[in-house]
Amino acid sequence: MVMEAIERARKKIRVSILRRRIRYIAISALLDMMIMWVAYTTAFSARAVTAGLLDYYRSRIAFMLFAGLLMSVTLYVFGVYHRIWSQTSGHGITSIINAAIVATVVLIVVNMLQTPHPLPVSVIVLGNALALNGFIIIRFRSRLVSGASWRWKAIWNHEFPESKERVLIVGAGEAGQALAWRLKHRFPANNLRIVGFIDDDTKKQGMYVEGCPVLGGSTEIAALAEAHAISLIVVAIHNISGPDLRKILGFCEITSARIKIVPDVFALMSTNQNAPLLRDVEPEDFLGRKPIGRHEAVDLSPVTGKVLMVTGAAGSIGSELSRQLISYNPTALVLLDNNESGLHDLVTRLNALSPGSRLVPVLADITNEDAMAQVFNFHRPQVIFHTAAYKHVPMLELYPGEAVRVNIGGTRLVAELALDYGVERFVLISTDKAVKPTSVMGASKRMCELLMHALSEQSGGRTLYTSVRFGNVLGSRGSVVPTFNRQIDAGGPVTVTHQDMTRYFLTIPEAVNLVIHAASLTQGDDLFMLRMGEVVRIVELAERMIRMRGLRPYQDVDIQFTGMRPGEKLHEQLHTDYENIVETVHPNIVQLVSQANGFDSSLFLEQISALLSRGLNSDVDTLNQLLSIAQSSHLEDVTNVN
Repeated sequence: MVMEAIERARKKIRVSILRRRIRYIAISALLDMMIMWVAYTTAFSARAVTAGLLDYYRSRIAFMLFAGLLMSVTLYVFGVYHRIWSQTSGHGITSIINAAIVATVVLIVVNMLQTPHPLPVSVIVLGNALALNGFIIIRFRSRLVSGASWRWKAIWNHEFPESKERVLIVGAGEAGQALAWRLKHRFPANNLRIVGFIDDDTKKQGMYVEGCPVLGGSTEIAALAEAHAISLIVVAIHNISGPDLRKILGFCEITSARIKIVPDVFALMSTNQNAPLLRDVEPEDFLGRKPIGRHEAVDLSPVTGKVLMVTGAAGSIGSELSRQLISYNPTALVLLDNNESGLHDLVTRLNALSPGSRLVPVLADITNEDAMAQVFNFHRPQVIFHTAAYKHVPMLELYPGEAVRVNIGGTRLVAELALDYGVERFVLISTDKAVKPTSVMGASKRMCELLMHALSEQSGGRTLYTSVRFGNVLGSRGSVVPTFNRQIDAGGPVTVTHQDMTRYFLTIPEAVNLVIHAASLTQGDDLFMLRMGEVVRIVELAERMIRMRGLRPYQDVDIQFTGMRPGEKLHEQLHTDYENIVETVHPNIVQLVSQANGFDSSLFLEQISALLSRGLNSDVDTLNQLLSIAQSSHLEDVTNVN
């Protein structure tokens, strides 16, 4: 009964749609036949000036009706009645023109085959030409009326439309064409006027796309922007590499125009149904729009179909890690964090993303031994990604005891429980600040790397411990990018610690993807490093972010140098001289193999235990206390560098 009711409802809907369609076609055809009648009458009147005109006209009405009917049929065949003309570009006129040409040829042939000829050929040609204009006018009437309206107001009332923002589109391909069409027809009131396109394809230069000329190549952006008074440049190129995008944006930055980017339409179709037509250029764009996927050379089965646990899951790295791990079909995904609101929001987002996944939120502190033991005993994780840590360098300089308690103590507790409960793999998220550390935060993370090494020796391969070291990630809580954005929004100043300071950057999705691959590659007691690409001067990043808003650094938005904060380095290093780089099967992941020797894991763990039990010695510098443990346990160079 239910299926019959559904089928009846579907049939009713189909009948209703068919009726509306037939009504629309009938009205359109009738209107076109009236246009034909008026056009032929006008052409006939211009051609026939003899006596007895009315009787002659009446005798030709049948042929005129035939002409109108034939024209309507031809328009139908060419799809003219199947378009929504209010949302059709000027290219749609070609279907009307083609239909009119075919109908004209057929009418002339039919006319010539009859003796005497029903109408002079000139009347047929002139009538169809007039009708063609009528067909176009009636279908584009709204645009013609709006155009005539502002001209009337300008002439008689001296009311001129607001000056439109002049737009230059970089990219005359499908993305650029689609953007131009939408700006012209879907958003006609957005006060934007497309001046033209930029494209490096010489075959396109000098041609027209959506009625706008392709003015030149990317090297001519600055000159063309000045010549045409461009106020907005839109980059509409999909799947462009980082270097190519940086090159184009470099040409755009020379101008005074604001710069926008068209989001990737195909990506948005699957991820964001409410995406804007245009968006601001983000710092991530300079790293390129490489798709983040699985590398075929890496066997990912060690992290697939397992009970996975992410500590610090509500953080910037942890939340993206949790999101990506869903696609690895975990038996359960344990999300552990002591941030109640952040954890709740993460679970809500992940449930919406993948309703069928088994998500297990755990509100706990990694330094709470009883709580963590209960988590391990109940959930039995097989692979752990340990991202939980305090990471803000200046804050930990003020509270070094928290760095020891959370970063070192929390990591040791979770890592030892992993060994006790037979966890297969334990992955520590480390940082470039652990290389020759000059801050408490960096030193604490170096202690964590050494913990992985010490526990690897104790585990005998039962649990594979590994560390993954990388630099800054754009958009994370510790990144300068959100800070710069807030300062630019407030009108400045943008604060940079030192004009020569440099950093490496990855996007969060890219970094997390590589961490998952590194977890699959580990054989235990590994230290992996992610290739970070090009080094970035922080002041240049700030200047570029200001220019991306159409503003001028040091003029519209000032940049102030505040001096290096305690614990900061001028330049970060990803590895030391005694760490050899060994390639892996993944091109963006390398293994660091230490040349140092003499590491005493038992002594190191004893010293860590003593540090955690007694706390820091307030009479001795915290950084030196931590470095002394590394020096006494491991023959490595931990000399501070700037």
